[in-house]
This record gives sequence, C-alpha cells and structure tokens, in this order.
Amino acid sequence: MRKQKVSMTRRNALKMIAGTTGVVLSAPMINLGRYQLFSGTQETYSARAISLIERSLVIDMLSPLAINSAVYRKWLQNPDSFTPEEGKKYQTSGINVFHPAFGIGGPNAYETVLRFFASWNSFLPNHDQLFMRIDSIEDFNRVKESGKVGLLLGLQNSDHFRRATDVNYFHSIGQRVSQLTYNARNLIGSGSTERSDGGLSDFGVSIIERMNKAGMAVDVSHCGDRTTLDAFEVSKKPVLITHSNCRSFVPGHPRCKTDEAISKMAVTGGVMGITGVRMFVRPDEPTTIEHVIDHFDHVAKLIGVEHVGVGSDSDLEGYDDLPQSMITALRRGYKESYAFREKIDIEGLDHSKRMFDLAEALCRRGYSDADIEGILGGNFKRVLSQIWIA
Repeated sequence: MRKQKVSMTRRNALKMIAGTTGVVLSAPMINLGRYQLFSGTQETYSARAISLIERSLVIDMLSPLAINSAVYRKWLQNPDSFTPEEGKKYQTSGINVFHPAFGIGGPNAYETVLRFFASWNSFLPNHDQLFMRIDSIEDFNRVKESGKVGLLLGLQNSDHFRRATDVNYFHSIGQRVSQLTYNARNLIGSGSTERSDGGLSDFGVSIIERMNKAGMAVDVSHCGDRTTLDAFEVSKKPVLITHSNCRSFVPGHPRCKTDEAISKMAVTGGVMGITGVRMFVRPDEPTTIEHVIDHFDHVAKLIGVEHVGVGSDSDLEGYDDLPQSMITALRRGYKESYAFREKIDIEGLDHSKRMFDLAEALCRRGYSDADIEGILGGNFKRVLSQIWIA
C-alpha cells in the first residue's frame, strides 16, 4: 500500500473540482495543497483526494436514495415530486452508482417486490436527465461519461423468488443483485439474527444455481454464518458481501463477518463492502472514521485489497438526523443483538460528500492511487463483470 506522489497545481485542482461536483466553486486553497471544496462547511480536502474521486468510478454497494420512508415513498409514488434541487445532492456527492436496495419479505413478497421494481421503472424515465439504470458493465462506462447518476437495482432479501424461474423474470425487469436473506429465516436459509442457522436449504441451492445462470449477483451481507459459508460452497460465480464489517473488531456482532467467511468469500472471487454504521465498526466509544478504515485495512491484509469496496449502508444524510419517531421505529425493528448506541452514524461519514472524506482517510493510511480507485468502485465493477455474464 505504498503512497504515490501526485503533482497538482491550483488550476488542475479547480478543473477537477468542477468535474467532480458539477458546479464551479472558488475552492480557496486554505493550507498548502488543501481546498475548501463545498459551501457551508470548513472541511478541506487534498488535491489528491479530489483527483481520486474525479477519475474513479465510485460505487456505493448499499445506499438508498432516502432512508426516510415518507420521503422515499413520495418519490416513487409520485416521481414528479422529486425536484432538481434534490437531484443535485446526488449528482454532486462524488458517487457515480448507488445500490438502493431494501429488505422486502413476508407472505406477500412477490407482489410487493413487483410494485417495488414497477415504481423504479416508472421513476427513472421521469428523471432520465439525471439517473440511469445500471443493467450491464457497459452502463458503468456510460454513466461515468454521461455525468448521470447510476442506480443499480437489487434487494436485501430473496423472499420474492417463489420458484427458480422467478429469478429470470426479475432479472428481466432490472434486478441485478439479490441478498439471499435479510435477518430472519426464509425458505432459502437463515438470517444473521436467527437463533439457529441450519444453512442453505435445497430450495436455496436451486436459487443460487439459477442466479448464476441468469447473471444475478448473490449477496450474503445479512445471512447467518452457516448460510453465508454454504453460499460460498454452492455458487459457481463470485459471491458478494455488499455491506458488512469485520467481526474481529466487534466480537459476537451478527451483522459482521468472521475472518473465515471473509477468506472464503475471496476464494469465490467476491468483494466485501465496508459500512459506516457505528455499532458494526466498534463496540464502544470513541468510534471514528479511522476505526472504519481499520476494517478496510483488515480485509486488505487478510485477503487482498482487490477484494474490498464500499457499502455504506446509509443514505447521503445518515440515520441520526431522521425524525425521532422514525429512529425509534427503526431501533424497535431489530433484535438486541444489533447493539444500538446513542448514535448510528460516524462523524465524517454522515453527510452527502462522505466519499471525499473516505478517499482522504485512505490516502492518510498510505494506500496507492490504484488501490483507492479499486476500493472506491473498481473492485465491484470487476467482480460484477464476472457475475453478470449469463
């Protein structure tokens, strides 16, 4: 992880700032080689971090457009309610591709998920000057060149697959990633907070086999330990952990992955996205952005930097600014093993420009430019190119 030197003039930095944010800012140089990039904040960024965001394909493999359910439902039910001012926040975030997946399950999952994808496929044409659906690897190149924001459609559950052929149908309407389970048990396997985990069912094996054939990515982020390991054994294509953390730093936390699981994921060729969720990062205070980077370091040292990416598990605003009633309802929806603390977000990763802070932190840790470009999105692009070939 050797640091590469970058020669950067003020003129070049300003060009990159304009290209990254979509607006030309004065960007005063506050300290040598550091720029105040955005209005409303005194935070400064190095020319190197700005350059990395500008030239990288930046993918967040778990980031809803809005965690606030009232806002999210309003946009999907009435696409015209999404304003250009709201759109600018995503366009200037530095993130090129969002994976806005939710955990939809239950006895009516098939019908609910049909409505979910129908809503997205209605929303996107109404805002095709800003957003584009990511269906193929070629779309990754097109979205970067176009300046639009890519939406990679997936789900954090697979309850909607009633039979193996349903995989093909949902692939045909835009689904490119499916997490096998959410936190509870379903017909495929067990979730991370189930009391016991019997691993993949025979039905689950058939679903993974069909996902491999259809070119849909298998995600095990919320799966229980045995179900996670079974998926690595069954899948003939790389398996993803789109958004999780390392249990070696948070002993016993069900939403974090063991070193055994992380290592076996790498054998499949998969990539693990690291979250910025406070209780997944460290069991006590202080919990800072530097502790998040410890998780990137751990995965990189354990299995190689080519197997690590970003899956923030947050929207651009974070959880802690939600209305108190929503925060209360959110906490009630999970078992005590989630170990919520006073805050859910981590300072520095709780705002719409968090990818600049992440790039800056990776620079501080001594990662090379090539490694950071991989972490920011190149690694997920590579693995998806292997998975999406049917």
